[in-house]
Amino acid sequence: MNGILDILVDIASTPALLVAIIAVLGNVLQKKDAASTVKGGIKTFVGFLVVTAGAGVIEGSLQPFGEMFQAAFNMQGVVPNNEAIVALALNQFGTYTALIMLVGMAFNILIARITRFKYIYLTGHATLYMSCMIAVILSVTGIGTVPLVLFGGLALGLANTIFPAIAQPFTRQITKNDTVALGHTGNFGYALSGLIGKWVGNKERSTEDINFPKGLSFLRDSTVSITITMAVVYVIVALFAGNVFVTENLSGGTNYIIYSLQQAGAFAAGVFVILAGVRLILAEIVPAFKGISEKLVPNSIPALDCPIVFPYAPNAVLIGFLTSFVGGIVSLVIMVFAGTTVIIPGVVPHFFCGATAGVYGNATGGLRGALVGSFVHGVIISFMPILLMPVMGDLGFQGSTFSDTDYGVTGIFLGNLANFGGQIAAIAGIVAVLAVLIGLTVVSKGKKTPTVSE
Repeated sequence: MNGILDILVDIASTPALLVAIIAVLGNVLQKKDAASTVKGGIKTFVGFLVVTAGAGVIEGSLQPFGEMFQAAFNMQGVVPNNEAIVALALNQFGTYTALIMLVGMAFNILIARITRFKYIYLTGHATLYMSCMIAVILSVTGIGTVPLVLFGGLALGLANTIFPAIAQPFTRQITKNDTVALGHTGNFGYALSGLIGKWVGNKERSTEDINFPKGLSFLRDSTVSITITMAVVYVIVALFAGNVFVTENLSGGTNYIIYSLQQAGAFAAGVFVILAGVRLILAEIVPAFKGISEKLVPNSIPALDCPIVFPYAPNAVLIGFLTSFVGGIVSLVIMVFAGTTVIIPGVVPHFFCGATAGVYGNATGGLRGALVGSFVHGVIISFMPILLMPVMGDLGFQGSTFSDTDYGVTGIFLGNLANFGGQIAAIAGIVAVLAVLIGLTVVSKGKKTPTVSE
């Protein structure tokens, strides 16, 4: 039994394999020929591996940047990192996490089937991480194994339905259609960035329409502009960190300026690879998903990882990352003076989440929306972990914590319910959210491709 469970969890937490299986299933349900079915599955599989490879390149280039930043400015504190905190938690809560993940995916499909919120969450690693956090918080209440898995899975299914719905009005503005949704753990922040862009910006002045002088027209190429911008940022931080620190700890003896330029180029290469992979995935998964919609969950929409929106506004990707990171630095200064726990800006979450927030802010408010929306996002993912840490039990004080907004919203909601009224209050809160979704479905029956915001 444990062997079968391990295989199912491995499949569910491997995005490339999970989405390839979905693509194959969709083609089978549409009765496509074997050649088309195999081709769709393989191209989707390869596309996700391309995106994963690009993300790995970016993370590899950002990791030394984070170390240089901490050394340059002598910063000590908690570094939000989903992978680090999950690695710690799985040692103690691995079984609960696996069971909640599988039950949660089933609940996601069921909720999409019976309510008007038709989002099927396909980002496997994000589902795993959210399962882990829910397992930790509910375990602190002392709840029994069966209700923990059942209601933890329900909480996960609800989160994986609600968060794509919250962001969908803005995702639709980016993609110009309703064929795909965003399935990432920063959707609350992206929706907020979209709202802020709507309030403060002008979407007619897009980040993609930035007018460069004629002699600088080469900067219109996103690969060129990203490389140059990141080279400047890396070199400045390297200068503060010093040649000795970089050569002895990071570069293996390579000159610190040369090493910084290499990492900036690697960052731009990672973005280029991600954009290519996203195009490959969308060309296959969206048509294949029609089979799922027609047979299993009518009108369902696949919710995919955040890089799916990067090709729509490459300039906003870079602007969002840098502005979100600035928000993190400003927050750090405030924390130092306020005497609170200090959250060191995590470069990886500020890139993936900040960049996405920039795209959403740009969709509704152009350049100004991207700047303000991603800056506010950077502040939120800096302060939200401080509120999340106390509800994580002993795991809340391990030098790392969850970074993205959806972890914060879900964790703070569940954790405070548990602290206030124990396991009964937590269960009642989960059931109440499900009742709200069903109530909204009953009230607005007949609506097409609806969202929470509609």
